[in-house]
Amino acid sequence: MTVPYRRILIAGLSALMLLATAVSGDASTTTDGQRAFDWEIGTWRSSVRVLAEPLSETADEWLQFTGTSTVRPLLDRRSNVLEFEVSGPNGRIEALNLRLYEPQAQRWSLTFVNIRDGLLTPAVYGGFRGGAGEFYGDDQLGGRPIKVRFLIFRQGPDEARFEQAFSADDGKTWETNWVAVDRRIRR
Repeated sequence: MTVPYRRILIAGLSALMLLATAVSGDASTTTDGQRAFDWEIGTWRSSVRVLAEPLSETADEWLQFTGTSTVRPLLDRRSNVLEFEVSGPNGRIEALNLRLYEPQAQRWSLTFVNIRDGLLTPAVYGGFRGGAGEFYGDDQLGGRPIKVRFLIFRQGPDEARFEQAFSADDGKTWETNWVAVDRRIRR
């Protein structure tokens, strides 16, 4: 089977970066969300499932990866960087996610770097409502435009779940293609 590894890598990076984006009930000391990532600073053990062929007729094979993600604060925590390294029987994924808070829009932008080719993915934008993170953006898959959605669910002080989904019909339906569960190793 040929896996569109670059697309999986980029999708994985995006989702994974999301992975670092849940909000805690007491993590933010400001009302505008600029401290929403404070809970995630530290190192995490990541277990990741990636759909091998997203948005395809044969979208039923999931690839497994495990490794770590480390989140470091920048600029008084108004931005941060996530380093992600996982591997499994189907290879290795390395990613970098730069997250910037936009105070005028009161939202976060997440931009992922594919370490293999050094290219930036289109940013996704959003924030946290009701304890869950939601981020949306536009991208391409196989030359066709798609929508990207990231959801983040904090499942306690030391565990979080991240999901990425693609839509080929402008957001009417979504196919989940990335699921990551992170457990804290250290702060």
